[in-house]
Amino acid sequence: MQSEVMVPAVKGTLNILEVCTSMKVQKVVVVSSTSAVHFDPSWPQGKPKDESCWSDKKLCVENKLWYSVAKTVAEETALEYGEKNGLNVVTVCPCLVLGPQLQPIVNASSELLYLIKGGPNAIVDMLLHIVDVRDVADALLLVYEKPESSGRYISAPNYIKTKAILELLKKTYPNYNYVKCMANVDQNFPLTPISSEKLKNLGWKPRELEETLLDSIEYYQKTGILQDAEGEGQACRLPDLFQILNAAEE
Repeated sequence: MQSEVMVPAVKGTLNILEVCTSMKVQKVVVVSSTSAVHFDPSWPQGKPKDESCWSDKKLCVENKLWYSVAKTVAEETALEYGEKNGLNVVTVCPCLVLGPQLQPIVNASSELLYLIKGGPNAIVDMLLHIVDVRDVADALLLVYEKPESSGRYISAPNYIKTKAILELLKKTYPNYNYVKCMANVDQNFPLTPISSEKLKNLGWKPRELEETLLDSIEYYQKTGILQDAEGEGQACRLPDLFQILNAAEE
């Protein structure tokens, strides 16, 4: 798992930046993740995390959070490369991305499907940060076009607990076989609120969370992904990253 995630993320990013330098590209926008932000045990409790917060690589390695390690190292590498080689590198860190998709299959971020279709185990009532895929696209274009953009930008406008999402969805779609949610008693990896003010100050205007959630369900319905989600429908597998967090918080 370590090599499968680390090598493409870090070496792949560096390869692209080197090509950009050889082609005299002036500015590059690199997509990172809030996984490179979340896991900092030294961050002041109760203070929303911002672009100055970085995930602790040692902590992530010890807990085998390889995706977070890869994203953190890749982003650090990209920014360092830009400084050393005179390339304007700007990074955007989206959180859990939901909303209508272009591809016909679901990706690893689609934890929403697990909530709707259910699974073999209950899920912990964890805090989730959510952004609409359309707003991520807007953010990438914005930081590319704005000459004053620089450094990191967090793209995480909404946060909500798992139980609250279930309650919201059940009001509009009561017939799905929703997953069971259990109280979060002990958090080994508490996810505190994170701030997107820097990106908003640049002119970013993200959608409301309810629009993102309902548009996601509508997309799943149109593509047939939810056709077996009612009653005793087929269960859904929780994406790997959330399996790790879920297990760690149980």
